[in-house]
Amino acid sequence: MPDKIRTFIVDDHPMFRQGLRQTIQDDARFELIGEAEDGATAIAAIKKLKPDLAVLDVNLPDVSGLDVAVALRDAGSTCRLVVLTMLKDEPAFNRAMNNGVQGYLLKESAVTEIVNCLISVAGGTPYVSPALSSFLLNRHNRTQALATHIPGLDDLTVAERRILKRIADKKSTKEIATEFNVSPRTVETHRANICDKLELKGNNSLLQFAIEHRDALSSLN
Repeated sequence: MPDKIRTFIVDDHPMFRQGLRQTIQDDARFELIGEAEDGATAIAAIKKLKPDLAVLDVNLPDVSGLDVAVALRDAGSTCRLVVLTMLKDEPAFNRAMNNGVQGYLLKESAVTEIVNCLISVAGGTPYVSPALSSFLLNRHNRTQALATHIPGLDDLTVAERRILKRIADKKSTKEIATEFNVSPRTVETHRANICDKLELKGNNSLLQFAIEHRDALSSLN
């Protein structure tokens, strides 16, 4: 972990953002390098400033914090993301996890949890509010059930698993090749190998399988 964890906050409520700012600035382990109150400003600033961490409110006036997470991931950002939400919304939680969010906090408990969450995420360990632990368990159970139902998943290489996750995101061969800095032919070879191992037949069977099981696949290592 760096000497100072360079942090960016995104929230459109001035009073709540002030509270976050004060909490972060009061802890010597953090350096607050910027803040924004809308998604478009946040995306541009995070790309430019390259913070170690960004704290995103789900509800922003232009796009959601989850849309910001998707945009940053697609742009290749290495910034680790923590999402704040008012709601115990499992589909929103799954979308966040599917798009690389490492921390997920309920706003009602953010004051007491935010520092532990940020330290955990900065160190590479995901953090989810204890009140949402059932969502995490559900994801794990779906992954385990899928692996039991489709034994071939255990035979996939790390590269094949990464590509399968991107197929679940409806990424094209060209987009996957660009993201992973490989040739389209390499991606096509991986796709063929995945189909063989999972015993998938037909032109669209791999895409259909990946989309249908996206939440479970996103938890694969």
